[in-house]
Amino acid sequence: QVQLVESGGGLVQAGGSLRLSCAASGRIFSVNAMRWYRQAPGKQRELVATISSGGSTDYADSVKGRFTIFRDNAKNTVFLQMNSLKPEDTAVYYCNADIGSTPITISYAYWGQGTQVTVSS
Repeated sequence: QVQLVESGGGLVQAGGSLRLSCAASGRIFSVNAMRWYRQAPGKQRELVATISSGGSTDYADSVKGRFTIFRDNAKNTVFLQMNSLKPEDTAVYYCNADIGSTPITISYAYWGQGTQVTVSS
């Protein structure tokens, strides 16, 4: 089995910073794209940032220039550095990763349990 475990959420004032981490563990052969999503109360889950296995990145317009996604392939870990936080960034943040467990199986998308980020004004 594969698990994704997130950490780093919390309460921060507007303008502050937080760094989220998500570590994949278990039966892992390959980790392909890794992503961060978020879901605010009463809203749909939205894609925040994506990083490919080769390091290419993509961001939602709402976080461009403020958030940075990066990964440590040796540790199967993805990070989200969040700067200049705004109250509208308040949400539960989830990591998501496409992981293959053997050389011959396709990748499956796994999810973390979520971590709460609250930005006060």
